[in-house]
Amino acid sequence: MTLAISQVKDKLKLLGIEFEEFYHDPLPTIDDALPVWKEINATHCKNLFFRNHKGNKHYLVVFHYLQTLGIHDLEQRLKQGKLTFASEKRMNHYLGVKPGSVSPFGLINDNEHHVHVFLDKNLEHSERISFHPNDNSATFVFTMEAFMAYLNQTKNSFEFIELY
Repeated sequence: MTLAISQVKDKLKLLGIEFEEFYHDPLPTIDDALPVWKEINATHCKNLFFRNHKGNKHYLVVFHYLQTLGIHDLEQRLKQGKLTFASEKRMNHYLGVKPGSVSPFGLINDNEHHVHVFLDKNLEHSERISFHPNDNSATFVFTMEAFMAYLNQTKNSFEFIELY
């Protein structure tokens, strides 16, 4: 188990958040994850990390893995101006993660609560939801209620929005 996974597990246990753990080979892309996810009963998500054009605001966008979004459509829906993908340096600085491992659990490393989270409104109806625990060699599964409890504990701002 990696340090990143241990940190997420410790934080979730400290917060009293229940979850299931699944370990596997690293899954840096959705295509790599599909065979593994077939065995895990949960709504699986894409997590994209953006910055605004000035570089002074950062956004984590979470949505169902089958959904595709054009960046211009996303800009209109988020109403945050021109967006670009955050660099690896910014991922590390704000979320403590590397490309391929972006997830809401990076918020445990955002001590300034700088990152705003946008969640696809369709996820609200998921019974169980899954994410990498800041390392793509594992998948953690939560009830939606447990995941929302985690988000509330982070003190980062978040909102559900319609993405399609």
